[in-house]
Amino acid sequence: MAEEDTAAAKTGGEAAAAQGNPDQAFRIHKVYVKDVSFESPLAPKVFVGNQNWQPQVSLQINTESLQMENDLVETTLNVQVTVKSEEKTIYLVEVKQAGIFLLKGFENAQKAHMMGTFCPNILFPFAREEISALVAKGGFPQLLLEPVNFEALYQQHLQQAKQQNAPAPETPQ
Repeated sequence: MAEEDTAAAKTGGEAAAAQGNPDQAFRIHKVYVKDVSFESPLAPKVFVGNQNWQPQVSLQINTESLQMENDLVETTLNVQVTVKSEEKTIYLVEVKQAGIFLLKGFENAQKAHMMGTFCPNILFPFAREEISALVAKGGFPQLLLEPVNFEALYQQHLQQAKQQNAPAPETPQ
């Protein structure tokens, strides 16, 4: 048990080394907002009059990864939220939350999996907080996005690629 606690307390490369993989390392180098947008096309009219609107929330999520130098990868999580009422857009929020990660010593399939699951899992709470803050600053009730299962989304992406007879993603271009 003490060995497990020690390994759990170590970071990326240290934990990999403790498990017999000294050549593998995963680290977060930087997390940052790459782009952000908030639009409320019906303001100020949306704030007066009938407040009985029934919002329909649409969420779109996409990830992109870019191989950098020295085993560094930039992963960008694009989150777009559109809120409509009676087919009219009340507000639109888009956040591109990015991070630079060290992925050293992993095979291409492992790297693709990490960029499609681990990295977005790290970035999503930052994007969710930014979206919530923008919506509140826009004068609307707080918007709390539900957690996202990036593992399931990644597996779905692999299945779609397999069905289209396209090769599964190995490394970002």
